[in-house]
Amino acid sequence: MTGKIIGTGSYLPELVWNNHKLTEWLDTNDEWIRERTGIGQRHISKDLGAGKMALEAAKKAMEDAGKAGLRAEDLDAIFVCTVTPDIMVPSIACEIQKTLGAVNAFAYDINAACSGFVFAYNMAVAYMETGLIKNALIVGSEQLSSMMDWNDRGSCILFGDGAGALVVTACEQKGASVMHSDGASGEALQCVTGGKLSMDGQKVFRFALKRVPEVVEELLAKMEMEKDQVDLFLLHQANMRIIEAVIKRLGLEPEKVPSNIERMGNTSSASLPILLDELNREGKLRTGMKLVMAGFGAGLTWGAGFIMV
Repeated sequence: MTGKIIGTGSYLPELVWNNHKLTEWLDTNDEWIRERTGIGQRHISKDLGAGKMALEAAKKAMEDAGKAGLRAEDLDAIFVCTVTPDIMVPSIACEIQKTLGAVNAFAYDINAACSGFVFAYNMAVAYMETGLIKNALIVGSEQLSSMMDWNDRGSCILFGDGAGALVVTACEQKGASVMHSDGASGEALQCVTGGKLSMDGQKVFRFALKRVPEVVEELLAKMEMEKDQVDLFLLHQANMRIIEAVIKRLGLEPEKVPSNIERMGNTSSASLPILLDELNREGKLRTGMKLVMAGFGAGLTWGAGFIMV
């Protein structure tokens, strides 16, 4: 069993900072940032925290799922992934449940950093396999600008704000999930409560180049599936150099690995659902497509999941 997409949604703050904006206080330039990251701009939220952005994305995903006849009362579970919650108790997921009127859904937040959306999706599929749930709303929402040291050129150029949401329903197609963690390497990317994010960029880069191809291959082996049987590979939008290197190492066709990092930056757990919503709105998701998602980030954590359209 696996999940099937029946609704997508996203929210992006109106304020956009391009690379030239960062040069107002950083010793950098547009060419330097693009060459190392592939990023040209990022959205910045000044007014809405992760909770309200999550709600806006969730509303749009539910509106989209409504075209297939799904109502809020049909949801069995709501998961919100974030490392920047503006609400600690109750959880953002419970606030969404209340606002949507999803009276039959249990709800909770998870923190698996940039792997969060893949982990939450795989969790939903595991619940589906037990028969506990049929329909789930999964949201990734991040206000990463709130934890940035805007004088740290090595990290602040990478990140942006936004939220994405997916409504999935159980289907009988064979699926598989892969998830890993390495807490012993957690110091490579960390942020203490009330502090600013710190990152060993080279260590994270090397970690991603090793683990992402591995986890995709591990998932495909569990699925007994060849790469050419997958319609799209959706990689966490962390850095274009990482994405390009993974494409090369796996021998993938570049057109099968869509990216929007140039316009979004790294939105952590929101990057995959934002990308999925963009593909959906552009008519690039067609019924019957087979997708592989892979996430990686702080923890260190990494994982992959299989999903149907």
